[in-house]
Amino acid sequence: MAVRSQAAAVKPERSRLNGSWPQSKPKPPPAKPKPKPKLAPKPKLAPKPQPTQPPQTQPPQTQPQQTQPQQTQPQQTQPQPRPTVAPQPKPQAQPASPGPAAIAPTAGGAGPLGPPWPDHLTAADAIVPSVALYQAPGQPAGKTLSNPTWEGLHLVFLVRQDQGEWLQVQVPTRPNGATAWVKRSDVSTRSVPNHIVIERSARRITVYHGGQPILQDIAAVGKAGTPTPIGNFYVDGTAKPYNPNGPYGVYQVSFTGFSDVYTSFGGGVGEVAMHGTNQPGLLGTPASHGCVRLSNETVTRVVNLAPTGTPVQVVP
Repeated sequence: MAVRSQAAAVKPERSRLNGSWPQSKPKPPPAKPKPKPKLAPKPKLAPKPQPTQPPQTQPPQTQPQQTQPQQTQPQQTQPQPRPTVAPQPKPQAQPASPGPAAIAPTAGGAGPLGPPWPDHLTAADAIVPSVALYQAPGQPAGKTLSNPTWEGLHLVFLVRQDQGEWLQVQVPTRPNGATAWVKRSDVSTRSVPNHIVIERSARRITVYHGGQPILQDIAAVGKAGTPTPIGNFYVDGTAKPYNPNGPYGVYQVSFTGFSDVYTSFGGGVGEVAMHGTNQPGLLGTPASHGCVRLSNETVTRVVNLAPTGTPVQVVP
């Protein structure tokens, strides 16, 4: 910087304000009005205490924030009406009434078809929308059965007697073993090759062809308080549950035995079934509400061996 001051004797310094060269040298000395900064009354900065006053107003701004949480308290009282959802048991009223009306059985009801068991038995499939029932040939019972059934299954009977234009059949209604007469023209007959015997005390199921066993396995039967009904029945429907890993396993094979304890169960009319299980460890024990539980492998074989109309005998 000292070198540049010496050169200033030849050329004056350039002004930093406008970039022009000054016209005369004497003008820089009057720029000495250093007393002017003395006139700048720095004490005027004293009004600084004024900005200190606004921070006094800031704390009251925090006070209304304390009132805001009070508004959230009434919101906690709104979820109290939730217990109004409690009346769910109303839809649980199980529609036992949609099932067919009970039919008065003929004298003695349906007895066993064996032994000796024939190699083939006869089933009858309804071919009309509604099948009229008769107490005897030509004597109306005043009742009909819909086809398909209220469960959406095809209506099927087990033939007990054949009298030409009339058939005595076992019907899928209460009481257990009920029979009635139907017109042959209302049904189509076919043969079924096998029959099933379920032994409650032995907790065992056996599928026979005539007198020859073709399948045998352990089963879980009804508990003492909800026993599997004893009697002579027949398979009237097969269904595949939506969840094969659920309590009914891979198949349900219903037969026309109705519980002596339940008039309705699970939305049905208390009809029992053979079905699979997701608790195979309970097989061989009295564990059910009346149904007959089988392993999923065994119930699959039963489906193939026992079409609708297959006789089912449950013995003590």
